[in-house]
Amino acid sequence: MASKDLPPPVTHTEPDIPSGAKILRTVPYAFILPELIFGCWVWILVAATTVYFPMLQGWVMYVSLSSFFFSLMFLLCYLFGFHRNSDSWKVVDSLYHGATAIFYMSAAVLQANATIRSETEVLTKYIPRYYQINVAASFFAFITALLYILHAFSIYYH
Repeated sequence: MASKDLPPPVTHTEPDIPSGAKILRTVPYAFILPELIFGCWVWILVAATTVYFPMLQGWVMYVSLSSFFFSLMFLLCYLFGFHRNSDSWKVVDSLYHGATAIFYMSAAVLQANATIRSETEVLTKYIPRYYQINVAASFFAFITALLYILHAFSIYYH
């Protein structure tokens, strides 16, 4: 009878992928800003030294700069709502952060190797300063790799 004429109830569901400033308060996406900050420190610190090991630190610079650029693009896309709450963005985000976590872990290991080698293979007048800068770059590289790993797993399990 009268129930046939009533429209179905409308429910409002919160979007899975937030937009705007909410992105900085939502767990999987809140890792993007620290990834950018710590990743920026990695390439600034590596660039602050004379690169004695171009094969090692060249990869570190490539990974840190490209990851910074692509993470910044992701952040801007999320802030401006370009994702339009599409499920494919979750897949792309998970794949990107998973691959970048692997790349950043390899870069962190190579930077740690460059740090160990800088103790003995760098000119003696630069050893203390370059060693300390390389230690800081290694530390931030491992922290950044951890952030990318956390982001990849949290988006996967979210």
